[in-house]
Amino acid sequence: MKKLIAFCLILLGFITVSAMRADQQPDFKFEKETNDFGKIPQGKPVSYEFKFTNTGDQPLIISNVESTCGCTVPKYTSTPIKKGDTGIITVTYNAAAPGAFNKALTIKSNAKTPVKYIYIKGSVSTS
Repeated sequence: MKKLIAFCLILLGFITVSAMRADQQPDFKFEKETNDFGKIPQGKPVSYEFKFTNTGDQPLIISNVESTCGCTVPKYTSTPIKKGDTGIITVTYNAAAPGAFNKALTIKSNAKTPVKYIYIKGSVSTS
């Protein structure tokens, strides 16, 4: 019985420490998570800056931002973003093919949610 109580206390201690660490992790707070370019002309690349703030207690480090195709090129703040500081992910879409588009970008970081998504959408017109 004493071993069971000791095991439960140790387990409770680990859970408490884990919960405290989760509160200290960095986290994203985006101004916008989706940008609608609306109607854009074919053959003219367009860009948008996704601005975010680190709302966590630890520095936020983005390890990678991936797009679903070569027509979407992301650039991002590669230095650690301290608590309360802001960063930018600039997304450039090459409007080569006419028609509607909806693209997701995958952000990998050390945040509470290590994989996060942002989106761009719109329509490419030939005229």
